[in-house]
Amino acid sequence: MIHGVGIDLVENDRIENIICKWGDKFLERVFSDNEVAYCAKHTQSSLHYAARFAAKESFLKALGIGLGMGVKLKEIEVTRNNDGQPLIIAHGEALNQIKKNKIKKINLSLTHTKKYAAAFLVMEKE
Repeated sequence: MIHGVGIDLVENDRIENIICKWGDKFLERVFSDNEVAYCAKHTQSSLHYAARFAAKESFLKALGIGLGMGVKLKEIEVTRNNDGQPLIIAHGEALNQIKKNKIKKINLSLTHTKKYAAAFLVMEKE
């Protein structure tokens, strides 16, 4: 059964400008150490940060909540399995929300172009 669906579109330049302005302060507040390591190894890291930011927003939308409603963006970690498929690892309050809502599976798809990054997320429950 579907619990929620989330979709988000991010302008890559917006994320790049935020990183240029706030630097590590922004990265440390929004992204896990693993996410920073993954994105930083790419020439156009802002594309990868933007896709992960979109995934975090999609996660909140699928839960039916927004920013400032208890889940911090850093608690929503985007990683990949051995085949490269994107995955969400929830920590802290994000994990509590997963358990509270009896979410059993999170399906995530990411994409990006030169200008935009997007994420689509479906949460399934029992």
